[in-house]
Amino acid sequence: MTPIERVGVVGCGLMGAGIAEVSARSGLDVVVVESESAAAARGRERLEASLKRAESKGKLGQETTEAVLARVTVDCELDALADREVVVEAIGEDEAAKVELFRTLDRIVSSPKAILASNTSSIPIMKLGVATSRPEQVLGVHFFNPVPVLPLVELVPSLLTSSQTTERARALVTDQLGKQAIDSQDRAGFVVNALLIPFVLSAIRMYESGFASAGDIDRGLVLGAAHPQGPLALADLIGLDTTQAVALSLYEEFKEPLYAPPPLLARMVDAGLLGRKSGHGFFTYEG
Repeated sequence: MTPIERVGVVGCGLMGAGIAEVSARSGLDVVVVESESAAAARGRERLEASLKRAESKGKLGQETTEAVLARVTVDCELDALADREVVVEAIGEDEAAKVELFRTLDRIVSSPKAILASNTSSIPIMKLGVATSRPEQVLGVHFFNPVPVLPLVELVPSLLTSSQTTERARALVTDQLGKQAIDSQDRAGFVVNALLIPFVLSAIRMYESGFASAGDIDRGLVLGAAHPQGPLALADLIGLDTTQAVALSLYEEFKEPLYAPPPLLARMVDAGLLGRKSGHGFFTYEG
């Protein structure tokens, strides 16, 4: 199987920048596309800051931040992705926006063998695949935040994804990016979020009811169940808007009450209290 050399990423937020970083650190040529110049500049700054942290900790090996960044181009036009062998969509969890993006990528990406992948954590891959003329080359490739640190990637083929596409994606993820892959059926939430989100929502309901404080809920799980962090801090790390979006997708698919977002979560998202990304969620963050 011929290794992938040219990767495209749409979106340079936390996830998109992380995917671009691990790709560039693996020696791949990377093009990242953002919606406008200010977002592109912020994305490149985010990528550079992450690489400098890795360099300061000795995690870049013989390479420097500048050497890795030299393999990354940040652009504002989707046309820059025309020659990519794999394009990973990493925009917000908005189904309509993702479907429209896949229609556009289908027109732009010229290689007849190119893989169109989504980093979505909840939206059905089938809906993205049928928006293109090549659903057999569309699948979910779900990384976890922070991408340079966490080793897991979920591979999510739809009913129409070819086995060749899945195996090419697996080779990229495991052999070239050094990640570990698990397989999931194309169901809302895939493996990890289908288990994780109800747990997080249960913690939010417990806090909302006044049963226990946010600090005590999290300390209880860290000290009593050996979790690396509590569920409310984890929700803040994921982003409360993303947590809500995944919960809504799960509830729409399965109609189970445990997937329904608690009212407090909706109010916090409406207020812009999104967790670490906004500086305030269930806990307050500086910097």
